[in-house]
Amino acid sequence: MTTIIRPKAYEEVVDFIAAGTNPGSVVAFSPSPEAKARVFDLIECEKRTGLSAEEKQELDSYMQLEHIMRLAKARARQYLHDD
Repeated sequence: MTTIIRPKAYEEVVDFIAAGTNPGSVVAFSPSPEAKARVFDLIECEKRTGLSAEEKQELDSYMQLEHIMRLAKARARQYLHDD
């Protein structure tokens, strides 16, 4: 059986969703400082020396999560505005 290694930010989003959310908490959600630092490091490394295939996959995962959270935050703001 293969072990799937997920980036810390991925686990943070899964935990956030699993704990239950409401529009206000979605709007307020922010990744941990550690996750932010990791993304920054990967972006800087990509600019300087390039990334390994594993690192590129990790960065791509972060970018997908960021996109999903931006969409969720926009929708949550609509829900808050409609109330």
